[in-house]
Amino acid sequence: MSKSKIDEYLKEVEPAKRRELARIRALAKKSVPDAEETISYGMPAMTYDGQPFLGFDAHKTHIGIYPFSGRVLPALKETLRGYASSKGALRVPLDKPIPERTLKRIISERLKQIKAARRER
Repeated sequence: MSKSKIDEYLKEVEPAKRRELARIRALAKKSVPDAEETISYGMPAMTYDGQPFLGFDAHKTHIGIYPFSGRVLPALKETLRGYASSKGALRVPLDKPIPERTLKRIISERLKQIKAARRER
C-alpha cells in the first residue's frame, strides 16, 4: 500500500503532536469509515460525499481542529466550553487531548450540514 498524503504530512510533525494527529485521524475514520483522506489548505483533512468535514493540524501550543464550516462550532458552544475557538477553528491544548465524544459531536454536526445541503440540491 502506498503512503497517503496524510502519512507524508505526519512524517514531518514532531512525535508527540504526530501521535495526537494520528489519534484524531483514526477517530474520524472510525466515525466515518468511508471518509476520504486528503490535504486541504495545507493540512490533513477528511471528506465525505466530496465535502471536507474535518481538518486537523499541529501548532506550537495546540492542535487545530477545523470542521470547514462557520456554523459547526457555534452550534456546539456548550460542548466546547473551555476551548479557545473562532467560528471555524478549535484550538485544543497539547496537554489536554480532545475527548473522542467531543470530536464525534463535531463530526456529526458537520455531516448533518453536508447531508442537508445535499438534500437541497
